[in-house]
Amino acid sequence: MKEAKNELLQFVAGVIMLVVGLYILSQKVMVSSTYGFFSLWGGTFSSGLIMIPFIIGVVWMFVTGGSFASKVFTALSVLLIIVSIIVSTRIWLVRITMYEWVLILVLIFGGAGLVAKVLFANNKSERETGKKDKDDAYDFKKQAGSIDDEIERMKKNMK
Repeated sequence: MKEAKNELLQFVAGVIMLVVGLYILSQKVMVSSTYGFFSLWGGTFSSGLIMIPFIIGVVWMFVTGGSFASKVFTALSVLLIIVSIIVSTRIWLVRITMYEWVLILVLIFGGAGLVAKVLFANNKSERETGKKDKDDAYDFKKQAGSIDDEIERMKKNMK
């Protein structure tokens, strides 16, 4: 019982450390987006041009009654829109001290380590309990013989 409380405490502490570390990291990261244009595989496109395949796909779906090719084309154009948003996003870390950086890393990876330790631990007590339960089940089957024999025994005991 004491181990279970210790594991629960470790799990909760790990989750809290992980959340606090990720929160501090999110406060130290700056995100911006370029306006109007993005570059993909060496070509530069305006953000309005990326909507043309989507419009064509939607019109094609309504005209053909939702054919498979029109659905695939529309799905690919939505994927292209998502890729264009991601490509035009800039993410960078603001200037922080070494102490802050080490604190962030210890909180994130220490918390993740505690959570992983609790989730992926192989407890000896569970393995021993599992073997004992299997042995007890085997003994019961040996004693019972068959279901019919057990039902007959139960009927006799009820009388």
